[in-house]
Amino acid sequence: MSAPSALSSPTRDAIAGARSVVVKIGSAALTDLDDGLDTARLDKLADALEHRMRSGSDVIVVSSGAIGAGLAPLRLRKRPADLATKQAAASVGQLALAHAWGTSFARYDRVVGQVLLTAHDISRRSHHANAQRTLDRLRSLGAVAVVNENDTVATNEIRFGDNDRLAALVAHLAGAEALVLLSDIDGLYDGDPRKRPAHDPARFIPEVAGPDDLDGVIAGSGGSLGTGGMASKLAAARLAADGGVPVLLAAAADADVALRDASVGTVFAPRAERMSARRFWVRHAAETHGRVVLDDGAVAAVRRRRSLLPAGVLEAHGGFSAGDVVELVDQHGEPCARGVAGYSAEEVVQMLGRRTSTLPAQLQGPLVHADDLALL
Repeated sequence: MSAPSALSSPTRDAIAGARSVVVKIGSAALTDLDDGLDTARLDKLADALEHRMRSGSDVIVVSSGAIGAGLAPLRLRKRPADLATKQAAASVGQLALAHAWGTSFARYDRVVGQVLLTAHDISRRSHHANAQRTLDRLRSLGAVAVVNENDTVATNEIRFGDNDRLAALVAHLAGAEALVLLSDIDGLYDGDPRKRPAHDPARFIPEVAGPDDLDGVIAGSGGSLGTGGMASKLAAARLAADGGVPVLLAAAADADVALRDASVGTVFAPRAERMSARRFWVRHAAETHGRVVLDDGAVAAVRRRRSLLPAGVLEAHGGFSAGDVVELVDQHGEPCARGVAGYSAEEVVQMLGRRTSTLPAQLQGPLVHADDLALL
C-alpha cells in the first residue's frame, strides 16, 4: 500500500520552514549485506541535505550504517549477534562511513565533522554540555555535523539502543526546530504494509496529534541491518514531540521531497510549549542515581511543579550526590517525577520529614528546586 502524496498541515509547514533540522538516516538507506556502503544512495541523500542547507536551514545528520558498512569488508554475511564482532565491524565501517560523507559533501565544498556519542555522553550533564558546544561550534564554522553512536566502545548495557532515540535527543540537545527520520518505509501504518494481505491493507496514518491517533497501531522491530524498526521510530518521534519538536517520518527514497516541503510521510505534532533543554535532559536523557519516597502532600506539590521540601520526604535510597538526578516516587513506589538533587543522600537522610526552619543553614534549600523538576 502506498502513502498519499502532497499532504499538508500546520505541522508540515513548521517542518518545511524550520531553520534548524536534525535528519536521521537509517542503515537500510545506506548499506546492504552484499556490497556494504552504497555511495550512490549516500550521494543522493547528500544532494537533498545540501538543497535544504542552501535554502537557509542548519542541518545536523544522524547517520546509522557503521556496522552495516563494516560487514562486507570483513566478509561477514549477516549482522553479528555478539558484542565484540559488532564493535569490530563498527570500527571498520565508521571509517568508511565518515569518509563517504566527507567525500560526498566535498562536491559542494562543505567540510564534515564526525561526532561520536555514547549514552554516557548524554546522561552526564557535563558531557551533555560539551556535546552541545561541539555541535553549535561546527554549525557556526559552516561544517556539517555527522553524528553516530560510538558503537566501537558502547556496550549492551550502556547504549542508546538505536539511532532513532539518539536523533531525538540530539534534536533537543542542539535546539533544532524539526526532526526528520528517514528509513526504508514511507510513513506510519497501523501494521506492517509489507506483510498485510491485499484484501486487508495496512492503514496509513498521515499525522499523529496525540495518543488517540495511535490506537490499534502495531509497530515491529528492526531488520537485518539495523536495530531500530518502526517501534523505535515511533518511540523516538513521540519523545521528540513531547519535548516540543515536530517530527516527520518518511522514506529515504523521498528525502528530496521530505526536506523540501514535508509533504510526504507521517508527521508528529509537538506539544504546545517547548520543554526547556534542562527539563528535557532530566526527564528523558539523564541517568538516575537514586530514589526519594514522598508522602501524599509532597507528591501533590511536585505535580503542581512546586519545589520539593524535606518535610514531605519519607525515605532516600541510593548513593547519590548533590547535582545527580533522582527519581521521585510515591509511597507505593510509583514514579511521579525526576529531579536534580540539591543535596547528597547522606544529607537528605538528616533532613527527612523536618521543617526547613529546623535545619542548619546549609541545609535550608529545597531538596529539588522547581526549575529542576520534570514530571513523568
